[in-house]
Amino acid sequence: MHIATANAYNQSLEQLMTRQENLSNAQEQLTSGKRVNRASDDPAAAARAERALAAEARSTANQRAVDASDNAMTLSESALGDAGELLQQIREKLVQAGNTNLSDADRKSIAGEVSEMRKQLFAIANRTDGAGTYLFGGQSANQPPFVDAAGGVQYSGQAGSQQAASGEALPLTVDGQSAWMRARSGNGVFTTRAITSTGSARIGSGNVTDPQALQGGTYTVTFAVSASATTYTVLRNGNPTVPPQNNVAFSPSQAIQVDGMSASISGSPGNGDVFEMAPSTSVSVFDAVDKAIADLSAPNRTGTQIAQAASTNLATIDSVMGQLQSARSQVGATLNRADGVTDRLSALKLASQTERNNAEALDMTQAISDFGNQQTGYDAALKTYSLVQKLSLFNYLS
Repeated sequence: MHIATANAYNQSLEQLMTRQENLSNAQEQLTSGKRVNRASDDPAAAARAERALAAEARSTANQRAVDASDNAMTLSESALGDAGELLQQIREKLVQAGNTNLSDADRKSIAGEVSEMRKQLFAIANRTDGAGTYLFGGQSANQPPFVDAAGGVQYSGQAGSQQAASGEALPLTVDGQSAWMRARSGNGVFTTRAITSTGSARIGSGNVTDPQALQGGTYTVTFAVSASATTYTVLRNGNPTVPPQNNVAFSPSQAIQVDGMSASISGSPGNGDVFEMAPSTSVSVFDAVDKAIADLSAPNRTGTQIAQAASTNLATIDSVMGQLQSARSQVGATLNRADGVTDRLSALKLASQTERNNAEALDMTQAISDFGNQQTGYDAALKTYSLVQKLSLFNYLS
């Protein structure tokens, strides 16, 4: 068989170029640390790596949204905590003002202190996250949600909350209307007050004894005092109750019970005194504080009126404190949920990174060995090529 010099030359050159390409690929893999540097290296592995990379990017984006929610809820929880502390201080001031030995000037001074605390509460309600988003703005968080108008503080935000752009339902704001404006007056079911009180009697906040017996409506308790006895009559919406309670003998140690409600009246009622039990209504934090300030500022009140106002205002303050605490608990639950979401996203991200690494990672030990083999082969091809070059007739003649 005859092998031409040109054919040997071409084969040697082709072999040299193949060895050089293989060596270059091996060197590229060692440099990058990856077995798959382009789709043509391994189409199936490249597709796996691309899907894993996309999943990792989604996990990273979702984590950014979770971090935004976590930051907003942390600030909201802190704000609600500050508000709770201020309301506790206001409550202590109201207890202090309930002392009938204080003068009108003393109570007015306390009213001034409570007014300053009220300003701080208003500032907390309109607190932002530092980037212009109002924490309690609900779904409209780009403007102050609370407006101090002539008739009291009004909520100008939108109910609900903004949601983080992630796969999980995580809020960026708190529904300020629910947290600050929707506490229930009285004991949460009904509220008590003295309509007319000429004696020394005052009514407590009362409690529910039988929820299924509640009828709703407004109940009035009217007292009649004669030389021999004190009696009372209970009417519901101006009509007798069922069964009727007309001219019932009054005992300060015995609570008045009607339609699943119970309320104690202490002291000695005057003739014609009227007390009321009415369904609870929504009351805001600011309405509760404003009512307390107004009562503290009212002059020439009797000891009974002062005690009654203190009892009513304390019950209302307790109610709004409970509403804020409930909102704070919900925020805390959201923070706990965000921690759980972070853990899941971290696990998903790790799984995606592992999948991508499995698809394109390089076995470094094997790669170094392959590189050494490719380098040896390249050196051999290079020597072979140099020898083939010397087979030229011109080299022989020279």
